[in-house]
Parts: sequence; C-alpha cells; structure tokens
Amino acid sequence: LIFIASIVGATFLILNAKGNPIGQFLTIVFSIMYGIISYRFAYYGEMITYLGMTMPMACFAFISWLKNPYKDVKSQVKVNKISQKEIFLMFVLTIIVTTIFYYLLKFLNNANLLFSTLSIATSFIAAYLTFRRSSFFALAYACNDIVLIILWVLASIKDKVYISVVICFIVFLVNDLYGFISWIKMESSQNIKNSRC
Repeated sequence: LIFIASIVGATFLILNAKGNPIGQFLTIVFSIMYGIISYRFAYYGEMITYLGMTMPMACFAFISWLKNPYKDVKSQVKVNKISQKEIFLMFVLTIIVTTIFYYLLKFLNNANLLFSTLSIATSFIAAYLTFRRSSFFALAYACNDIVLIILWVLASIKDKVYISVVICFIVFLVNDLYGFISWIKMESSQNIKNSRC
C-alpha cells in the first residue's frame, strides 16, 4: 500500500505541477491510501486531515479546476490571484481549524502532537490555495512535506517499514518545489498571452 500510494502521489504531483485537473482526482485516491497508512501508526491527525480535509478539498479543487480551464485547454487550469483580504481570511480559518484539531488530536492521544498539529495548519493552507488555484499552493505543500518528513522519520525510528514513507515525502518535496516553479512560469505565460489578446 505504501509503495502504490507513493506512485499515485508522485503522479498527482506531476499532473498538479502542470495544472492538470486529473492530478486533483489522483489526490483524492492518494488521500484514502494515506489515511489508511496513517491510521496504522496512530497518526490520527494525518488520517483525519487527509480524509476529512485534503480529500474533500481535492474534490472541490477538481471541480474548480475543471470549471476554470485556461482558454478551453482542459488539461491546464487558469491560474488565479487571491486578494489580501482573502489571504487574511485564509489565515484566520487556519488558526480556527488548527486549534480545533489540536484539541481533538490531544483527546485521541495522537503520536507526535506538535508536528501533527503543524501538519494540519500547513495542509489547510495548501488545500485552500489549491482550491483557489493560487500559484502558492505548491509552496504551501512543500512546507507541509517538510513537516511530514519529520513526522515519518520519528515513526521510522520505531518501525523501519515507514522509511519508505519518508522517501515518499522527500520525493513530494522535490516535486512540490518543481510545481511551485512550474505554476509561477504558467502564471507568467498566461498573463503574457492574456495581455496580447
């Protein structure tokens, strides 16, 4: 399951980096697999985050990306700029969601509570920016990858089987950094083409 999830994850990251809506569909599939993997190690925060937040947000993002193709090119989404007011709203929502999840995870006796809570905050920001088609979603996911690398290193100290999950998120980090660069270029290209029209 970890191996298949890694392949699905790497594939959706490549497609998301290109702004392809199919990447969001694969994000949904990955969320289910990752939820199962997280449950096995009592990372309930990761399980709840991916099944209760990332997966539903990926559903909304999938619909949003399909509804907003760039100039009728269905394999590329139109990049969106979000306002400062919306950024402020996003951070307020992040604080609310993270606080609620912190107490829930504490109640569930979640392993590595601090990093799990930080993962929720970075996941929420990344999911929100993905739904809103912002170039910065991949950078937010890169921050989340760093937190997840730490979480799964801590897990792999107890059980070596989770080393493959660490490797998976190292690959994710590289892909998300590439995705951020790709979206910045895509946004620039779309702006140039729009200004010519």
